[in-house]
Amino acid sequence: MAKAKAKAGAKRTPGRKRAGVQKAKSAVCSAKTVAKSAKAGKPGLRAKPKGGSLTAQAYEQIKEKILTLHFLPGQYLNEGALCALLDAGRTPVHQALQRLELEGLVEIMPRKGVVVQPDNFAEILKILDSRVTVEAELARNAAEHATAEDARELQRLASEGYGNGQPTEVDTFTRADRAFHAKLAEMAENPVLRDFARTLHERSIRYWYLHLWQTMNTKATAGEHKAIADMVAKRDGAGAARAVSRHIESLRERLTRVQSAAQRRPLPSR
Repeated sequence: MAKAKAKAGAKRTPGRKRAGVQKAKSAVCSAKTVAKSAKAGKPGLRAKPKGGSLTAQAYEQIKEKILTLHFLPGQYLNEGALCALLDAGRTPVHQALQRLELEGLVEIMPRKGVVVQPDNFAEILKILDSRVTVEAELARNAAEHATAEDARELQRLASEGYGNGQPTEVDTFTRADRAFHAKLAEMAENPVLRDFARTLHERSIRYWYLHLWQTMNTKATAGEHKAIADMVAKRDGAGAARAVSRHIESLRERLTRVQSAAQRRPLPSR
């Protein structure tokens, strides 16, 4: 009887055997990754469950590298290399890339890999036009729902991080800009519009690093943000919406001027 059981157990199907081998390999790889992270003194994604799901962490880290041009437009990304870079498993990284594809930041190409999507001039103009519509409505709602505390916080964010109107680094400027627009969207109490606005704004941020630094006007931006915040504090929804429209239209005009100047610039002689 014992021999029969042993014989039956030995007759596993090739598919089950391969699955068992793959599972064992996966477990070994996971163990090696964790051990490597611990040895290097870096917790990695696997050791940080408190910061959200592993997929969410991978998504945020890859997205930030795309927005700040650590990964350049048109660059091919390898999932295995991303796993090593982020100290993450294949599944979180793959799911993060799928989410980034939905947001228009990467394109997953079967049998070729993942490519960082480029943004051309026509594309960024469409993004800015969309921002006018979405963020004007968010500002209108923010004015309606604003508490005194939120209004003061928005006014504080409107005046910080811009070097008091003096030239400042792109990183410093974009951090302040993101914080202001994120707070405005949060105050609107409309999660659907908030998330849509965040995606559009982040696409704009990447263009800051590519080209818009040439149009960066800290004094103008600080003044425009202050105008928005003041309208929200007064609970003037229509005024807040107009202030947002003026703010984004100002950026659009500066960008158009830079683009026109670049097109008129003569090509270097060979």
